[in-house]
Amino acid sequence: MLAEAASDPDRSTAVTLFWIAVAAVAAPLVARLTRRYVPEVVVLLILGMVFGPHVLAVGDPDSVAAVSQLGLGMLFLLAGFELDPHILRGKPGALAGGIWLLSLLIATIAVALLVAPGDFTAHVAIAIAMTSTALGTLLPIIKADGLLEQPLGRAVMAHGAVGELGPILAMSLLLTSRNIGGAAIVLALFAVAALVLFALPRRVGRIPALRAALVEMEGGTFQLPVRVVVVLLAAFMAVAAVFDLDVVLGAFAAGIALRRLLPEDTRVVESLEVIGFGLLIPVFFVTSGMNIDPSAVASAPMLWVILVVGIGVARGVPVWVGERLVTHEASLRVGRERISLALYAATGLPIIVAVTQVATSSDLMSPTLASTLVAAGATTVLVFPLAARLIARKDSTAASAVS
Repeated sequence: MLAEAASDPDRSTAVTLFWIAVAAVAAPLVARLTRRYVPEVVVLLILGMVFGPHVLAVGDPDSVAAVSQLGLGMLFLLAGFELDPHILRGKPGALAGGIWLLSLLIATIAVALLVAPGDFTAHVAIAIAMTSTALGTLLPIIKADGLLEQPLGRAVMAHGAVGELGPILAMSLLLTSRNIGGAAIVLALFAVAALVLFALPRRVGRIPALRAALVEMEGGTFQLPVRVVVVLLAAFMAVAAVFDLDVVLGAFAAGIALRRLLPEDTRVVESLEVIGFGLLIPVFFVTSGMNIDPSAVASAPMLWVILVVGIGVARGVPVWVGERLVTHEASLRVGRERISLALYAATGLPIIVAVTQVATSSDLMSPTLASTLVAAGATTVLVFPLAARLIARKDSTAASAVS
């Protein structure tokens, strides 16, 4: 009955939301049963693929496209909020940036050599996807393992921040219909508009009556600060869209601005996490899974394996080499930690999903390749952090035995 109802446009949205809600409830339970060795985001993608038009066909991702877009924006707003500018300062930040550029160069050359001749922009789209780091996905993992305040955790944050910011900027510069010079000018204009949007809330927030209203209406049925943040997110995403840039850039910029605007003791971020991780972000990941064609992935299993290995080599190997050869105040001294860092840095999914969406809508990437690339990204989330945790655990066990 639900499958038949999903074919009716008037009922499609409600039925699709029902299956998304089922997936959102089931995913953390499955992750808990596996002791988090299978991350929740992977379960969301798999369930979305099962419910989607390519398998059971009980859900239509197009019917909830607006909600999914808002979920994408919320995901990168929270990722931008987690970006601490202090992490990117000094030699560690410069090293992380240089390593990411090297990763992009290696991935672009590898794709050009391995993939059939075609548009250079299409090759760059694949390369950008292969060099991302899923910092938002990794953050709960390293927090749960108590690594955040350790050298390994700080190194993951540095490379993860660059691994999110670099691809977002590269998408805006390279995956457009303009030449690079024109895209750079548009990006600069967006930066000016973003600075205006950044300054406006601070100036308006100094008005005593408005500040009193924000404090008075913080809870209850008003939730005024949360609504203001949603307006800020929508404004940055709208400005990015007006400049014909990807909305991911606007959402990420909104998160960076939000970090500077909010006081440290605010509870707004907790409310945003409830809205984001409780509703909007699961919608994004489930609908992304609905767009995966498992038959396309199964028809080219070697391509899937090559992409997984390619992501590990293009992103992980430069990180490992850089940490081994370049010494700085936050260098990792233990070999196993450097291997773990490389595996964490090569874990990518949200930006892979975003890049494939942009590339397929611009006819830079076929749906088959996009499905396989997203499946490869999901595999990195499933395998690489698990391997990194096992290596780190083995190292800590050996250290305990020695002591």
